[in-house]
Amino acid sequence: MDKIQHKVDTPHKKKKKWPRVLLTTLGIIVGVIALFFITVFAVDQIATRSEASKIQPYGQTVAVDGKKMNVLIRGEGEETIVLLPGYGTAVPARDFELLIRELESDYRVIAVEPFGYGLSDETDKERTTANIVEEVHEALGQLGVDRYVLMGHSIAGLYGIEYTQRYPDEVIAFAGIDTSVPKQGGMDAELPEGLFTFLRESGMMRLLTKAGGDPYEQLGYDAEMSKQIRMITNRVGNNPTMMNEMRHISANFGAAREADAQFSAGLPLILFVNKEDAEVASWTELHQEQVAHAEQGKMVEMNGGHYLHHKNSPEIAKELRAFLGEIEAAQ
Repeated sequence: MDKIQHKVDTPHKKKKKWPRVLLTTLGIIVGVIALFFITVFAVDQIATRSEASKIQPYGQTVAVDGKKMNVLIRGEGEETIVLLPGYGTAVPARDFELLIRELESDYRVIAVEPFGYGLSDETDKERTTANIVEEVHEALGQLGVDRYVLMGHSIAGLYGIEYTQRYPDEVIAFAGIDTSVPKQGGMDAELPEGLFTFLRESGMMRLLTKAGGDPYEQLGYDAEMSKQIRMITNRVGNNPTMMNEMRHISANFGAAREADAQFSAGLPLILFVNKEDAEVASWTELHQEQVAHAEQGKMVEMNGGHYLHHKNSPEIAKELRAFLGEIEAAQ
């Protein structure tokens, strides 16, 4: 009888073990995942503290709205070119390095790092187009710069319209590097701010940046400058000031569209446009429309992706020199 009872109970006991095995397995998986994120976070915190003393200053700081804004000035030409970055380009002055090298022999070049970027301070001030424009202008005022060519990448095209409207007597011409256009589609979509904040605060951004390789070394930057860019990117990428700017992108584009914002017809305009772009509908046509509105306008199509200045700096500099020469000859 005992043997029969044993045979009857055994399958029942085995069935009870499966939930425990499953829970144990899930617990191990959760534990491994948790350990992974804890390790990534700890490594990021330790590395960030270690790198703080290794970051080498470049450029100079100017006082803007009670804070410090970093600018890099190279070249001693009579005419000044002011460079403004696209959204999220963590180290603008270094990102423009190849273009600066091509321009500094003929111009004084000023690369501005807005608040939240590069070696500039962060700010709690809302990242509206108006505030960003005002801060950049104040920085140039502190440097005594009052006549210049404004040259910008990506979203600087949006900010540049308001800038040139506010300070028409200062800007000689606007040069755009695959710049944003108020009428471009898709800018009313909600951007994943929470995801970017998580990547920064968890330390995952450092891991993903490392896994993605070093784009600057691939462009021919020397090892030390590439290392500096990586350290500063890990330090400032997706910081609260950048996230504030991200939150305002949709509203900034919306306000520009509602006002039918455009460059003044009397402002000389040269736009370098990536003809490979497939993400924005009618990208080339939108820039052609801007150029057609200008009395002195030119569009130059190039291959090379959104960051055209990474691969086309010699051509961009050559075209810009010729265009500015035409402007001077026409005056």
